[in-house]
Amino acid sequence: MVVDFPKRVIHGGTGKRQREKTHKNVLDFSASVNPFPPAIDWNVDTIDLSCYPDDTYSELKDRIAQVFSRDPAEICVGNGSIEIIRAFCSVTLGRAAKNAKFFIEPPTFGEYELSARLAGAERTLNPDAAGVCFVCNPNNPTGILRPRTELLDQLDHIKRNGGLLFCDEAFIGLSDPRESLAGIQDPALFVLHSLTKTFSVPGLRIGFGFGDPDLVEKIETFRCPWSVNALAEAFAMEALLHLDELEKSRDAIFRERDRLVSAISSLGLTCMPSAVNYLLVDCGRTATPLCEALAGHNILVRDCTSFGLPTSIRIAVRTHDENSQLLEALASCVR
Repeated sequence: MVVDFPKRVIHGGTGKRQREKTHKNVLDFSASVNPFPPAIDWNVDTIDLSCYPDDTYSELKDRIAQVFSRDPAEICVGNGSIEIIRAFCSVTLGRAAKNAKFFIEPPTFGEYELSARLAGAERTLNPDAAGVCFVCNPNNPTGILRPRTELLDQLDHIKRNGGLLFCDEAFIGLSDPRESLAGIQDPALFVLHSLTKTFSVPGLRIGFGFGDPDLVEKIETFRCPWSVNALAEAFAMEALLHLDELEKSRDAIFRERDRLVSAISSLGLTCMPSAVNYLLVDCGRTATPLCEALAGHNILVRDCTSFGLPTSIRIAVRTHDENSQLLEALASCVR
């Protein structure tokens, strides 16, 4: 019998559920996806739908390897980044782990702790004692982007203590790719990427990671067979050729983010500095009633109580008109 089985993590992106519940259209600012994604012309050959995917995903890994200048043996794929997080934790922090302790610095993405605990690991407050240190860069929900040099220094320190650095860069394509560690080959480093946020396709689950070939092989063995379906694979093959077009997305996001910061601050709320496509906003009071009031205007924001921030909300940056609707509703709710 499992004792103290952990509960599921609360996530944003509840727009579909809200539409089904209320039968009303909603603006979902709780999901932080690219509001200005590149146009991707893609299709799926119907013959691919009548066959099992190639479970080695050799063609997809070759494309990722070409784009990121890595060896295909250093690349794993998964049904979204969550599957890779679960597999990574099971491999590195499971029963066979030499050191089944992990370190996280809250507030951060809750799936690291959940996946580690599901693997049987124990959280430590001392990073030097951890078998795995998790870093989200840019961090969710704060939007803070740590410099590449700082993370490389942290990697050296973790290596000296015999640990692994897990760096989740799911949002870095919408922040500053120059700070990415994806090009660093080190047995003590694993880097996670996702196409969900950058290309605004949360319905297509596709993630990939970079690591030591031995670790990657174990992750690939652990994940479920054929977990990346033909639709997701076909989209990924094309989207990976359009990463340079994300520069236009970033420019548009930064302009709208600055506008939101100015307008939200004028309402007496405090916006934390952000380097990405979402804002952590301190409301100065319990945030749940404000979230409920905004939902009454058919606008969803992320209640950050589950992050340990009960007075904060996270707001995605969306299009100009959508952001205007948010600001109008927010002004009426905070009066």
